[in-house]
Amino acid sequence: MRSYRRVDGRRTRGDRRRREIVEAALRVVERDGVAGVSHRSVAAEAEIPPASITYHFAALDDLLVAALVHSAEESAARTRDLIESSRIKGSGPAGAVAEMLADALGPRRGRTMAQFELYLLAARRPALRPAARLWIDVLTSLGRQPDEVGFRAFLAALDGMLTQGLIDDEPPTAAELLPVVEHLLAPLR
Repeated sequence: MRSYRRVDGRRTRGDRRRREIVEAALRVVERDGVAGVSHRSVAAEAEIPPASITYHFAALDDLLVAALVHSAEESAARTRDLIESSRIKGSGPAGAVAEMLADALGPRRGRTMAQFELYLLAARRPALRPAARLWIDVLTSLGRQPDEVGFRAFLAALDGMLTQGLIDDEPPTAAELLPVVEHLLAPLR
């Protein structure tokens, strides 16, 4: 006898609505910064009633945590894909990292700014700290390094490159970033 799992349509709709709200919150942060996030502004962006926001996220910090986690998971998935693609192509990890940085500072610049604003907000709001650390945990899990201190220094340098790239007038290209990334990775080889 076959066993079928019942699909709860309400739960599926609720999960979809939560994702829509989180995406809307990230768009508000991209456009207006963290200071622009309110239940009303996110509701307007998602084109839903404000009560829907408070139903899914009672506190604004809950929504900000969800937005930061979603953004970190999205970035981690993209990073994993780039690293796997570089392995398949036979190019080294430096090329994948340079591509990831160029993408984050070029086409995905707004999302990167939003993620960094949320990341920095964690310094003031302890509820956001575990979500902010998720990015570092994900990057660390991508490849165990025998030189843990060197790898953490490499991650800190990436954060610095992203910050500097966000204040540049023109985003750097992967080709411009590659020599810097290769230099940072050299001690880890």
